[in-house]
Amino acid sequence: MPYYRRVGEVPPKRHTQFRQPDGSLFAEELMGQEGFSSDSSLLYHRHRPTAIVSAVPFDPPAWSRVPNRPLKPRHLQTGKIAGDKTDAVLGRQHLLANDDVRISYVEATEPSPLYRNAVGDECLYVSAGAVTLESTFGVLELTEGDYAIIPTSVIHRLVPKDGPVKLLAIEATGHIGPPRRYLSVRGQFLEHAPYCERDLRGPSAPILAEGYDISVLVQHRRGWTEHIYANHPFDVVGWDGCLYPWAFSIHDFEPITGRVHQPPPVHQTFEGPNFVICSFVPRKVDYHPLAIPVPYNHHNVDSDEVLFYTGGNYEARRGSGIEQGSISLHPSGFTHGPQPGAVERAIGVEAFDELAVMVDTFRPLDLCEPALAIEDTGYAWTWSRKG
Repeated sequence: MPYYRRVGEVPPKRHTQFRQPDGSLFAEELMGQEGFSSDSSLLYHRHRPTAIVSAVPFDPPAWSRVPNRPLKPRHLQTGKIAGDKTDAVLGRQHLLANDDVRISYVEATEPSPLYRNAVGDECLYVSAGAVTLESTFGVLELTEGDYAIIPTSVIHRLVPKDGPVKLLAIEATGHIGPPRRYLSVRGQFLEHAPYCERDLRGPSAPILAEGYDISVLVQHRRGWTEHIYANHPFDVVGWDGCLYPWAFSIHDFEPITGRVHQPPPVHQTFEGPNFVICSFVPRKVDYHPLAIPVPYNHHNVDSDEVLFYTGGNYEARRGSGIEQGSISLHPSGFTHGPQPGAVERAIGVEAFDELAVMVDTFRPLDLCEPALAIEDTGYAWTWSRKG
């Protein structure tokens, strides 16, 4: 993270005696990235965070993936996913994946189990509803339009509020953060960045939960394990540092516009290992007198492009069957662009009212079983229709 936070009680000097009211020592836990050579935070527990009483293999819901073959654009209709009671971790419907990232969708109604992803960071996008993210760092409230970045190995759970919550989940095999070109050498957001520290939210006061024999599901690089902790891991009285879950609202993203159509990198919001995440938000569009506001036909020769349409009207896709909740995949090896008729309709338009999350991956994405079950199989041929 680009800036330091301090929450709850911490001693004046790190790695020194910090005693509880009964005279016993609080237990320090240093969470650090890249062998403690990058961002870290120091947490103070009432009980030992190392104390587990059981570890057994855990089998999550099974899933598989197949290549995008024959190669073609895909349209996935998330509205067709069955609305069974489920949680935001084990209920994820995996849609697209490669060895760098997995993209899933879930409509959660139940609290999730306590969970830690020891493979990489997660980015959650709330497309509808509200959810409470509880973690060892405290509480983070999320609502429609919020992104949440959850660092690797943070124990947390997701609790829907006042009804179902719809989430897009992007699971990395490394770390997710702001694009490096937005940050100074010391990690401060620069003036040209489309958002800054004032737009970010971190966890509030510690939860201070008590309990014994607490189950935590761990997704790790060799599968899943269920750990039973001797004490509740949410027993942290305070922490400080630059590594913690944080939230950013897509509604606070300040769009960058120009006289002629701007390419997708101006919409970039986060970067991960071999992928980027972009935000398309309502904005004024191109103001050259001869401008064509919708995208030109384009072929990203190095990447697969995924768009999750989450609000407004996506003018370039009108007539294709795309609607709110749709996910499109435009793979490398295919030239894509606006639907027939969209170019002429866009001339003279001054603003677009659209909301979408884009994930560009630099290795090809495979299709997971749930994606095949909700595919609009006619999408690939929609550019052949007359506008």
